[in-house]
Amino acid sequence: MASFAAGNERDDAGSAVVEFVWLGLLLLVPLIYLVLCVMRVQAAAFAVTEAARAAGRAYAQADSTSVGLTRARAAAGIAAADQGFTLTTGSLRITCRLGACLTPGSIVDVRVQLNVALPLVPRVLAGASATTIPISALHSERIDVYRRWP
Repeated sequence: MASFAAGNERDDAGSAVVEFVWLGLLLLVPLIYLVLCVMRVQAAAFAVTEAARAAGRAYAQADSTSVGLTRARAAAGIAAADQGFTLTTGSLRITCRLGACLTPGSIVDVRVQLNVALPLVPRVLAGASATTIPISALHSERIDVYRRWP
């Protein structure tokens, strides 16, 4: 207490609050943006995983390849829309292994790819490759061995 002389005191009233608010904003805003980006990418990962699974199951239970493709697109679209995403025309790719498609015992591979745009990116930068993250999922579905082949 003896070191504080009458003329050496500084008036710091209220400056700690201002410093705390500015420091909080400078650290909190990037952290919130990072969390938003991670949440958007995770939602896309859920969307493509479930879309590939649903499309594979819908395709494997169809009676023909054309009906299967229609059902697979519809199932994948519904699964992606559940997470707030829209699949484009080239987002879904179906290939068959071990024989013809829908032959009992064959394997159907379904790949769903989605380009996720980062949130709050200005329109000027929206087309840049650094503002989108490609997310894909692969699901393999075996056609039932006891399936009746038409």
